[in-house]
Amino acid sequence: MAIRTKRSEKLDLRLTRDAKRALQAAAAAAHRSVSEFVLESALARADEVLADRRTFGLSAAQWKAFIAALDAPPRLLPRLERLLKQPGFFDDRVWWKHRAVLRSSAPITR
Repeated sequence: MAIRTKRSEKLDLRLTRDAKRALQAAAAAAHRSVSEFVLESALARADEVLADRRTFGLSAAQWKAFIAALDAPPRLLPRLERLLKQPGFFDDRVWWKHRAVLRSSAPITR
């Protein structure tokens, strides 16, 4: 027998008349109340979406490789290092050069 826990939180939902009818029909077909049907369905979908973010299974060899990768020193990425050293668009030296171009552009009309 399933253990019933007290539900103390509420979730309101706006939906179309057709969506409500579809949920009522599906709940009736599943021999559930609409509330139970929607909750079970939403929780099942939430589990699907979050599955790869909560846990993932690894064999012993995969776990060892994973830990080794975490413990390894970072790789040098010279291209990324060069990119991060370049001034960005909103850095003072670049922004001021482009500001005149942005101001002289014709306004966007619809």
